[in-house]
Amino acid sequence: MTNMKKMTMIPLLASFILGSTLWSGGVTANAAVAAAATTTSTTAPASTTTTSDTSENPQTNHLPNIKILATGGTIAGSSSVNTDTTGYKAGALGVETLINAVPEMKSIANVSGEQVVNVGSPDVNNEILLKLAKRTNELLARDDVDGIVITHGTDTLEETAYFLTLVIKSDKPVVVVGSMRPATAISADGPFNLYNAVKVAGASASKGQGVLVLLNDRIGAARYITKTNTTAVDTFKSVEQGYLGAVVGDQVYYYNKSTHKHTTSSVFDISNLTQLPQVDILYEYQNNGRYLYDAAVAAGAKGIVVAGSGNGSLSKTSLEGAEAAGKKGVIIARSSRVGSGVVSPSTKDAASNFVSTDSLNPQKARILLMLALTQTHDVNQIQSFFNEY
Repeated sequence: MTNMKKMTMIPLLASFILGSTLWSGGVTANAAVAAAATTTSTTAPASTTTTSDTSENPQTNHLPNIKILATGGTIAGSSSVNTDTTGYKAGALGVETLINAVPEMKSIANVSGEQVVNVGSPDVNNEILLKLAKRTNELLARDDVDGIVITHGTDTLEETAYFLTLVIKSDKPVVVVGSMRPATAISADGPFNLYNAVKVAGASASKGQGVLVLLNDRIGAARYITKTNTTAVDTFKSVEQGYLGAVVGDQVYYYNKSTHKHTTSSVFDISNLTQLPQVDILYEYQNNGRYLYDAAVAAGAKGIVVAGSGNGSLSKTSLEGAEAAGKKGVIIARSSRVGSGVVSPSTKDAASNFVSTDSLNPQKARILLMLALTQTHDVNQIQSFFNEY
């Protein structure tokens, strides 16, 4: 290489390195400081807020007012090594850091943030679900809130999103967003996912769509979307029913609608609930025993979701355990471990206190069965819920 070529390449290389650092989420340089200054408590106060300074600017008064509720997860994850895409600390960064990392959001919305909790999504429990749902309903009832964005870890994101789509009492947009790479990683996907989520939450076309899930430029319905890969950025897919829409070129496009009941058409109301019924999931496999059914009943389960083989099939041993549980008033919901397809109803279901779960996977079937049991223990009514929601 000639000296002239070397001199030309040096500034280009420096520019590339700088650009990569800035693109990796906007928090690479200060992630360690931010992580040290941010609490990871699961009881973060609801009053922890941050607001973009746009309320007095007449040029931004026409923008939608979007509230970001942060719960932790990979999108708020941090590592000292910017090539770490596993082994990082989830929920290390607070909502203010996430918002400040994407200043471009100020051009599309008046954004304010609130830290509800700060945990990895496997630690999201029923108490957190109720807290998050109640706070979301409170905010949506306000005239100065046009939409909600919820940041969440991806491992159980679909469960929270489905719970919310069943209990939110507003047609204003609610968008659940996460990321597959922590904020400190090279080419982190969180910042752009967050930007797109705010864009979707502020779009008039998002009104009445139910709770939405936004990752990798695609808009999914909470009822249909699921995580399909352990680490890939494009892990969230809606294989059977398809996506509702996409964000392309800074524009929000919709081309489908959910046909199941949600939000304002849902009968489920958690406003006065302080706890949810215990529902467990049991996995069907060769040579399994009925003792897991007996143990679930003894531990207080009011419902059991079976991740059955094929079309919700149970072995003779499992069937014995499930029928014994049914005789004690426990509702048995037949789902499938397959990953897609409808579990068809059986004429024998109701007699055994069984219901079929339509196309819901086991983890979402658990969410619906918990809420169904807050309304009724009648097996036929619960079956109608699975048909409709």
